[in-house]
Amino acid sequence: MQLKILAVGDVVAPTGLNYLKTVLPKLKREKHIDFCVVNGENAAVLGLLPQQAEEIFRAGADVITMGNHTWGKRELVPYIDSTKGILRPANLPPQQPGIGWDSFDTLFGQVAVIDLIGRCAMDYTPDNPFLLVERILPKLHTKLIFVELHAEATSEKLAMGWMLDGRVSAVWGTHTHVPTADTMILPQGTGYVTDLGMTGPRDSVLGIRPELSIRRFRGDLPSRYEPAPGPCKLEACLFTIDDATGRCTAVRRVDIHG
Repeated sequence: MQLKILAVGDVVAPTGLNYLKTVLPKLKREKHIDFCVVNGENAAVLGLLPQQAEEIFRAGADVITMGNHTWGKRELVPYIDSTKGILRPANLPPQQPGIGWDSFDTLFGQVAVIDLIGRCAMDYTPDNPFLLVERILPKLHTKLIFVELHAEATSEKLAMGWMLDGRVSAVWGTHTHVPTADTMILPQGTGYVTDLGMTGPRDSVLGIRPELSIRRFRGDLPSRYEPAPGPCKLEACLFTIDDATGRCTAVRRVDIHG
C-alpha cells in the first residue's frame, strides 16, 4: 500500500491559521492524505495558544510540531502535557513539559514522529539532535518513522537526512519559512526536503510586514514585529511511502498561493 503523508510548513499568525483551516481539508480530500503533520509554533506569531492547536487539529492535522518558539505562549504549558499529538523538540531540556516523539495508531499501523531542533545559529544550545535521535530510534516499533528538524542551517538538515537515510521514511526541515527546491529520495529510500516553507502571509518577510524587517536591517530603532496583511500561501511536501518497507517512493512540493 502506498501511503500519502503531508508535512505542512510553519503556520504563521492568525491569518495563516485561517488559511490553513480553509485549504487543508480540501487538500487532504483531493490528495487522499493518510497522515498529516503541521508545524504550528508561529500561529500566535511567537508561540501557539491551546485554542489555536485545537483549530489545527480540527483542520486535519494528526500531529502538531513545535520549535524554538514552543514556550512563546505560556498557556501552552498545561495543554502540551495533557494533549496527545502535539510535540515539542525532543532535545529541549528533559525537565521541560511535553514530549518530543511519539507513536500514533492509524488504520495502516503505527506511525512515529520525532521532532528535533538544530543547534547552528539558533537562540540557544539544546542537546545534540544527532546523538539523541540515535537513542530514540531503537525505542520505535514501526517502519513508518518521520523526523522533523527545526533548524536554521541547511547543512545541519542535510547532514541529518544523510545520517538517517534508510533508517526512517522521511526527514524534513522547518524554521526558515523559505521553501527549498531540493526534494529528493536519498539512496537508501528516505524522502527528504531541507525546508517545507510556511503557511501564512504571502507578501511578507517570513510572514512579517516587510517594512518592519527593512527598518531592522537598516539599523533603525527596533519595533515589534507584526504579521503582514493580505493574501496567504500554504507550503508543504507530500511524501509517498510504501507501508511494507517504510521507504519513500515519491516526494513533491505542494504549494498553494491564495
